[in-house]
Amino acid sequence: MFTNIKGDVLGGLTAGIVALPLALAFGVSSGLGPSAGLYGAIFLSFFAALFGGTPTQISGPTAPMTAVSMVVIATIISVHNGSIEKALPYILAVFLLSGLFQIGLGLLGLGKYIKYIPYPVVSGFMTAIGVIILITQILPVLGYDVKNDAEYVEQFKPLAEEHLLEKILIDESKEGLLVLEDFEETIKRAGEVNETTIYDEAKNLAKNASSGVVGTIKTLPRALGGINWIEVLLALGTIGIIYGFKRITTAIPSTLVALVVVSGVAIGFGIDYRSIQQIPEGFPRIQWTLFTDFNFLEVIPYILTALTLSLLGAIDSLLTSVVADNLTKTRHLPNKELIGQGIGNSIGAIFGGIPGAGATIRTVVNIQSGGKTKLSGMVASVVLLAILLVLSPLASQIPAAVLAGILVTVGIGVMDYKGLNALAKIPRTEVVIMAVVLLLSVFWNLVYAVGIGLVLASLFFMKKMGDLGKDDTRVTTVAKEKMWADEKKLSSSFRENVFIKHLSGPLFFGFTSEFVNISNQIPKSATILIIRMSKVPYIDQSGLFALEDVLLDLINKDIEIIFVGLKEQPKYLMKTIGILGKLIPEEQVFEDFESCKKYVIDAHSSISA
Repeated sequence: MFTNIKGDVLGGLTAGIVALPLALAFGVSSGLGPSAGLYGAIFLSFFAALFGGTPTQISGPTAPMTAVSMVVIATIISVHNGSIEKALPYILAVFLLSGLFQIGLGLLGLGKYIKYIPYPVVSGFMTAIGVIILITQILPVLGYDVKNDAEYVEQFKPLAEEHLLEKILIDESKEGLLVLEDFEETIKRAGEVNETTIYDEAKNLAKNASSGVVGTIKTLPRALGGINWIEVLLALGTIGIIYGFKRITTAIPSTLVALVVVSGVAIGFGIDYRSIQQIPEGFPRIQWTLFTDFNFLEVIPYILTALTLSLLGAIDSLLTSVVADNLTKTRHLPNKELIGQGIGNSIGAIFGGIPGAGATIRTVVNIQSGGKTKLSGMVASVVLLAILLVLSPLASQIPAAVLAGILVTVGIGVMDYKGLNALAKIPRTEVVIMAVVLLLSVFWNLVYAVGIGLVLASLFFMKKMGDLGKDDTRVTTVAKEKMWADEKKLSSSFRENVFIKHLSGPLFFGFTSEFVNISNQIPKSATILIIRMSKVPYIDQSGLFALEDVLLDLINKDIEIIFVGLKEQPKYLMKTIGILGKLIPEEQVFEDFESCKKYVIDAHSSISA
C-alpha cells in the first residue's frame, strides 16, 4: 500500500477535491442536506478503499445511488408526517441494512453474477436517473423555495392540523395515556398547538408535496410565476463554467472551478441568494437515534428497497472497477470490492451519511493523477475530512443554485446516450425493456422499475430461446477452442500468425463477460484473429456492445480481424451500428472458411497454406 506514496497522495488529493462539490450536491439532492453527502463520501471513500478489491477505486455518493436514496428518504419522511427528525433513524437503518446486504453479497461470492443484469435494464435505469435529476433541479434553478410561498403553504394548514392532532394521539397511545375516560392530557397537548406550529407543519407538507418528479411537475406553474432571476443566473453561470472551462483545460476540475468562482462572486458582491443548509462543524457524530429510537417493524416494508439499493451499489461499483482495470491493466476482486463497499456504506450510515458506490469520474481522475494503491482512496477521504473540519462555515455559504447547476450537468452526463442512439437499430423487445424501465423509474418507482425490467428481459429471452430451440439450435457459451474439421490441415506458419476463435450459441447479456478473455487468449505471435460465427444465430444489444468494445481493443493492438459465417441477424445488427463497414471492412467478412483462408494467404506473403 505504501509503494507509490507520492502518486497516491497526489491522486487522492485531486480526487478528493473533485469529490467535494459532488458530495455536497448529492447530499442536498437526497433531502438530508449537504453534510449527509459529505459524511457519506468521507467514510465510504476511506473504508471501501481499505477493505475493497479495486486498489484505485474512489468511492462516494453517485447519481444512481442518490436518486434511489432520495426516493427512500422522501417516502419515510412522508410516513412520519414530514418530520425528518422522527424519520432519520429509519432512513439510516435502511442505508445500514443495504450496506450489510452488500457485505453479504461479497461473502456469498455473488459479485460475479452482476454480469447477468441485461444492458437495456441498465441503460433505461441510467437514463431515468438523468431525467429525474434534471426534473427535480428545475425548482432550485428557478430559485423557487416552496416553504417561502406563503399562499401555497396556506393550502396545507387544515391538513397540518390533522397531522398534529394525529401525532398527539399516537404519542399518547405509545405512552399509555390515551384512555376513553380521560382526555385531559389530550386537550392539554392540543392546546399547545398554535399558529406557528401549524404553519411549520404546513411548510413540511408543502415541501413533501413538491418533491420528486411528479411533485415538481405539479408545482412548476407556481415556480414559473415567481422566478428568482438571481438564482437562475447563478445556476446558469455554474453550468456555463463547468462546460466552458473543460475546453480550456482538464487539468483542473471544472466543477470545482464553477463552485469556487460562482460562490465567490455571490459572497464577495453581497448578492441576495439562498444558501445551502448549515454544515455542522467538527468531526461527524454517531447518530445514536439509529439504535435508541429504532423499531424493526417499521423497517420491514423497506427491506426489499435496501436490497435493491445494495444491488445497485454493487453494479455501480463493479462497472467502475472494470473501467479501472482497463486503465491500469489490472484485475479487480469483485467479491472483496462488495465487502469493502458494504463496510463503507454501513459505517457511513451510522454517522448519518448517504450511501454511495465506486465513482467513475473520481476513479479516472485518481488514476490519471498517479494513484495506484488503496492509499489514494484513503487520502481522498482525509482531504474531504480536512475540508469539513476547517472550511465548513465557509462551505455553508455556498448558494443552493450553484449545487443545482452542478446537478444539472450530472443529470445530463449520467444518461446512457450510447443506448439511446441505438434505439432505432436494436430489437424491438430491447427497446420495450428500456422504455418501460425508463418511464416507470421516472414516474413511479425506481426499485419496482428495475424488477419489472428484469422480469421482462427474462421473458423475452426465454421466448427467443424457445424460438431458436425449434430450429435445433445448440445454446452454449463461448466455446473452448477446438479445431474444426476444415482447420486440421493448416500449416504451422498459418497457425503461428493466425488465431481462430469459435463463437457458439446466442450471444446475450449473460455471456458478455466472456468476450473480455478473447484478447488474453491470442498468442503473442499472432497478428490476425479469425472469428467464426456460423453457430451464432442471435446477438442482443449487450452482446453487440461487448463485441464492439473487444474489437476496438484488439484494433488498437494492431490485430487484423476477420469474420467468417455470419448469420443474418448478427450481421444486420453489426452493420447498423458500424462494426461491419466502418470498424471492420466488408472485405474482411467471408461466408466460408475456405475463402477466408485464401484471402489471408494472398494478403500475407509470410503465411502459407
